[in-house]
Amino acid sequence: MITSDVTLSQTLPPSVESAPSASPPVSVALDRPVVLVGLMGAGKTRVGKRLAERVALPFIDTDHEIERENGKTISELFETVGEPAFREGERRVIARLLEGPPSIIAAGGGAYLDPRTRAKIREHGSAVWLRADLATLIARTSRSNKRPLLEGVDRGKKLSELIAIRHPIYAEADAVVESGIGPVEETVEAVLKAVLALMERRR
Repeated sequence: MITSDVTLSQTLPPSVESAPSASPPVSVALDRPVVLVGLMGAGKTRVGKRLAERVALPFIDTDHEIERENGKTISELFETVGEPAFREGERRVIARLLEGPPSIIAAGGGAYLDPRTRAKIREHGSAVWLRADLATLIARTSRSNKRPLLEGVDRGKKLSELIAIRHPIYAEADAVVESGIGPVEETVEAVLKAVLALMERRR
């Protein structure tokens, strides 16, 4: 339970982010939110923004949403309320977003570990795991110092530990897409195809 003045669960409309896409929009009406899951550095934000452009839907990064609601960075929230309280607030934010209209959601790396969040996504959304290898994750995360779990530790060792713990859980996602070093549009196209296949299966 959060005991500070940080609530992490205010009921506010989500902010919308977008980025120009190299591919034209597609004429498709997604029937539920798409949640991109995976480790930090997997490309969830970059791919999510481009995918949102392709399908003309809002893009929501849950880390940015939490920061916007609380006026603190993720690192500051880890320090002030601790990781367990942060994760509980994160769970509530994602549950709220899933109950809204279809959107493209980039979830924080640890969000999908919560069984309640996984169940909520199965009920209301589609989870797509962006899977990246260790070398790719190290290269991408080295571009930012805003990763609380990587602060003050050996980046490669920590990411290896997270891969061992989290990959088996990410494997429960509805679809898996490789997120490699190629053009981002290739990954976006693969995610779109996976989502459309999931829609077809539900019909």
